[in-house]
Amino acid sequence: MTTVVAQGTFDLLHPGHVHYLSDAAAMGDRLHVIVARSRNVTHKETPVLSNRQRREMVGALAIVDEAHLGHPEDIFVPIERIDPDIIVLGHDQHHDEDRLTEALRSRGLDTEIRRASEREARADELCSTGRIVDRIVEQRC
Repeated sequence: MTTVVAQGTFDLLHPGHVHYLSDAAAMGDRLHVIVARSRNVTHKETPVLSNRQRREMVGALAIVDEAHLGHPEDIFVPIERIDPDIIVLGHDQHHDEDRLTEALRSRGLDTEIRRASEREARADELCSTGRIVDRIVEQRC
């Protein structure tokens, strides 16, 4: 059985998230998703939704076998616990694949790193939480 891990913030679920997780699920038999804790999101705006709500929303997707909250201090703790065969990064996630592979190896994990494909947004949809928030502010404020 091939275990796959995907990870991200998953604030305000949108078609881009579903595409990423569908791609990841297709790469194995079981999909575990690690949802970043709000306090650990430093590369973009703080999530709008709570940790619990984002984890529950991701976990409700049929393609997700298990949804976990990330560790408060060490992002590798849940990965060590799950011991995945594959980690799938989103097509635009900021992770350096070589550095990630090195860090995994240093912890004794022989895990393959792959990237999900990009999903082009259709004319009538938004595939970015930031763009969704901008649209809400534009239309409601």
